[in-house]
Amino acid sequence: MFRRILLPSILIILGWGFWISPEFKVIAAGVAIFLFGMLSLENGFKTFTGGLLEGILQKSTDRLWKGIGFGVVSTSLMQSSSLVSVITISFLSAGLIGLEQGIGIIFGANLGTTTGAWLIAAFGFKVKISAYAMPMLVFGTLLVFQKPKSLKGIGYVLAGLGFLLLGIQYMKDGFDSFKNTLDLAQYAVPGFAGLLLYSLFGVAATVIMQSSHATLVLTITALASGQISYDNALALAIGANVGTTITAIIGSLSANEEGKRLALAHLIFNLVTGLVAILFIHPLQLVVNDISEWIGIAEDDFLLKLAVFHSLFNLIGILLMLPWIHQLVRLLQKLIPARQPSRQQPRYLLESSIAYPDTATEAVRKETLHLWDNSLDIIAHGLRLPKEELLDPNIPLEDLVARHPVDDNFDFDRYYEIKIKSLYSAIIAYISRASFGWEMEQSGEIHWLRRASQAMVDAIKAMKHLQKNLIRYSHSPNLFIRQQYQVLRMQVARLLRDLEQLRKATPEDMPALLVDHLKMDTQRFYTEMNRNIDEMIRLQQITPEMATSLMNDLTYVHTIYQRLVEVGETLFVRQNKALSDAEKSLQLDDAELKEMEETRHRRQEVS
Repeated sequence: MFRRILLPSILIILGWGFWISPEFKVIAAGVAIFLFGMLSLENGFKTFTGGLLEGILQKSTDRLWKGIGFGVVSTSLMQSSSLVSVITISFLSAGLIGLEQGIGIIFGANLGTTTGAWLIAAFGFKVKISAYAMPMLVFGTLLVFQKPKSLKGIGYVLAGLGFLLLGIQYMKDGFDSFKNTLDLAQYAVPGFAGLLLYSLFGVAATVIMQSSHATLVLTITALASGQISYDNALALAIGANVGTTITAIIGSLSANEEGKRLALAHLIFNLVTGLVAILFIHPLQLVVNDISEWIGIAEDDFLLKLAVFHSLFNLIGILLMLPWIHQLVRLLQKLIPARQPSRQQPRYLLESSIAYPDTATEAVRKETLHLWDNSLDIIAHGLRLPKEELLDPNIPLEDLVARHPVDDNFDFDRYYEIKIKSLYSAIIAYISRASFGWEMEQSGEIHWLRRASQAMVDAIKAMKHLQKNLIRYSHSPNLFIRQQYQVLRMQVARLLRDLEQLRKATPEDMPALLVDHLKMDTQRFYTEMNRNIDEMIRLQQITPEMATSLMNDLTYVHTIYQRLVEVGETLFVRQNKALSDAEKSLQLDDAELKEMEETRHRRQEVS
């Protein structure tokens, strides 16, 4: 209901303001231009989030103080705590950083956003900034129409900066003219009531514009023209700080529990900081006066004093909250408990991570591992072997296969529909929507992950085709055909166990060479099985019909083996960043493996 009436109410108020006051029209236009500049600036910086920003973020979060530093520096450079918050939520949702590190970044972003107030207060009203805006807009617009993504990104950044400066100039001119027709300063509310009232105004303005920067600029321009008092400007700054959490809250709506926890941490931090600033407003003003005098700010320079106040109460908030960060994490985990993950539904393909290449890639990788776990389930069921025992290296496979005969009590199609098809479709749909080009490094990883998902589906379909004869011949009175189907079960079971060991392999285990061993094993098994089938036909141990079925099923097993080894190589070797160049150079390709197997077979025939 609130959302339905909010926009019409804003439009009515704006229309009324335009009708009664041309000066209000100029101020509103300045705010609109400023917000458009913020959007352009964010779009520009988003073009550089294809690895660079994400890489810096990951390297800057192994220590809490590094995370705070990253939040300060990145927000100071991009002048957008909103973009930093949304990227942090997406990284947290994808599992690339922990909740504590994410909270540190948010703390730093709150302090970093105060640099905007310093820049505007120090320079925005001492020079005609629109003179700098025009060249930025011209060069920025020219670069936006270029094809290279980097030039387009620079263009958006320049155009965004130009619109920011132009918006500030419009707001400044509007308030200067407004003073000649209506002096808002006469409506200033003194005392604690004014502090609370203007704090609420700051919250409301930031929620509506979804930019604390815009609220601060509006506050500074109004203060510079004398339209609001210094005390009321301080209250507006406090309210803007609280209101800025709306962006993180909106960004967390499509995130998982970790993203929602971070948004709540952001809200708690800003509420505590705002409450402290309100309760201790008078002592803080005295400290601001002392700091201003110490760094050479004039006693009546309320613009810079506002910037000092904005930085001071954010810094105090960080110092107050830091000792309690572990308790805050535990509280958040209690307030927003983790849901029991579904085996059928996607766990990591979140809207909050789709816009950023690194987080999108990590989300697909984790979801592909989820699909792998489900694929292990269905293939183990197809073999009629308990998954837990199948993956336990301490249980001999011969005993396991002997203890679990093949029955026909498994609805393969239903299991596939529930655990594989929907998840696979979600992965493919997510990849098609992920916002990065195929020329980027991350797209190569996505390409292999998509192939791995397809390979799992191919292996499962081959397992399905194997079911009919597996059931039929596992109960055949012919001992030889019965044994051969037990051999097929053993081969697939051994592969699943080997792939699980590959998943747990460390770089010292040289996983790439383990993959070579699996590839050679499948080639050797296929060759030997075909030779055994020829021998059984010649000795009339099996009928030609049995032999035909066995050869077809051997092909299915061979397909299962090849596809699952491909999956293992993609998920457990290609993703291993520690894989050495020497190990890569030793890894054999398919032609070399085939040649080695043919050489081994010729030597056996000669001997």
